[in-house]
Amino acid sequence: MSKEKIILGIDPGTTIMGFGLIKVIGKTMQFMQLNELDLKKYDDHYLKLKLIFERTIELIDTHHPDEIAIEAPFFGKNVQSMLKLGRAQGVAMAAGLSREIPITEYSPKKIKMAITGNGNASKEQVAKMLQSLLNLKSLPKNLDATDGLAAAVCHFYNEGKVEVGKNYTGWSAFVKQNEGRIKK
Repeated sequence: MSKEKIILGIDPGTTIMGFGLIKVIGKTMQFMQLNELDLKKYDDHYLKLKLIFERTIELIDTHHPDEIAIEAPFFGKNVQSMLKLGRAQGVAMAAGLSREIPITEYSPKKIKMAITGNGNASKEQVAKMLQSLLNLKSLPKNLDATDGLAAAVCHFYNEGKVEVGKNYTGWSAFVKQNEGRIKK
């Protein structure tokens, strides 16, 4: 009997958080869900972070993922945007860590490469490839949801490879792997 596993993929953001779930049975993946948390109507940044945390916990408690794949923030020129994106990623990670779910980070380039074979692919190219791979009938209007799904599929494709990204199995693992960055 093949072991079954659920992977939750998250594309963190303070405007829209995209997410997708796949079920893995043996070496086959099946589409479960993709959606987004729309945060545009909220002005309070801290409220947005609270909602990201709560939605991630709700997804975990509903679908019981075995692993979480999360898109790492890309390094842009706007420091404030990076800070906000890092906070969004952090609260989503904290939600997973609070439930003892292993988390792996992937760079946007790595995710695009895993899905399309091109690390510079557009959101539309990634979405179309996912539509083909998972037999999706339609694509969402905003492609943040497909970006979250892409993180989960990337994780599936990278399973068993030695260098997949940063892995965290709990708070102690996170602290240990980031000791050099933590100021005492």
